[in-house]
Amino acid sequence: PPFRLVLGLCPTLAVTKTVENGLGMGIATLFVLVSSNSLVSVMRNLIPPKIRIACFIIIIATFVTIAELLMQAYSYPLYEALGIFTPLIVVNCIILGRAEAFAAKNGLIASFADGLGMGVGFTLSLGVLGAVREVLGSGTFLGTSVFGPSFQPFTFMIEAPGAFVALGLMLGIMNLVGQK
Repeated sequence: PPFRLVLGLCPTLAVTKTVENGLGMGIATLFVLVSSNSLVSVMRNLIPPKIRIACFIIIIATFVTIAELLMQAYSYPLYEALGIFTPLIVVNCIILGRAEAFAAKNGLIASFADGLGMGVGFTLSLGVLGAVREVLGSGTFLGTSVFGPSFQPFTFMIEAPGAFVALGLMLGIMNLVGQK
């Protein structure tokens, strides 16, 4: 499902230059999805309908801040690599959409499972996107050379526009596979 939710991937495309960055952003998003879905589900009957979206955003922002602080404390190189893009998790439409469409209407276990499923899918999507960009753009996978010294990398792939090209290619392949 996350590949089909392309709009939700857009804020994270710039950081998926490597597998590590893609997985790091994905895991941070997974944490926020699971945590915010769970809290929204528990508080769903306490939040007034007129201010629910604002409350959801505050809940999401709280968990993004926690994720960023944990990353800064325990994985500083990843924190630096993701930079300004970690706080953008707050405005990711997938997270707010799941809080509104699912967690606000379902119990804790179902909301936790929904957040976990969407988060794992999102993490895998960003990891695969990061792998494609790293292999084609740098000739490495997890920092290890894949093609040898004679490989001429497509440096365009590690630039921001290369993320859109890689995403487009991956979506095209998924559409081809999905037609069969």
